[in-house]
Amino acid sequence: MDTTNDTTTRRRMRSGAVALGGMGLLAATLVACGSSEPDKRCADRATLQKLNDKECRSGGRGAYYYGGSTSGSKLKGGSFDKSAVTRGGIGGHSSSSGG
Repeated sequence: MDTTNDTTTRRRMRSGAVALGGMGLLAATLVACGSSEPDKRCADRATLQKLNDKECRSGGRGAYYYGGSTSGSKLKGGSFDKSAVTRGGIGGHSSSSGG
């Protein structure tokens, strides 16, 4: 009985499975990273009141609030810091609002 050949075959199968699993993980990561930006809304920094998007453009009194949700006319659960908000993608929530 030749155990050397059996060991080599098992080793090759394991490395092939690791390579395929790693490629799947890489693909999922690239899809998640390439997904859309976090939702943004124009809001008053002091009151978190939702404002018209014009208020966030050149010289307006608003700032973009990323992520979170709207409860009536108030925003909650997000941040004015875009980098602090999780982007949409696999398992994430992403939507857009215009205005």
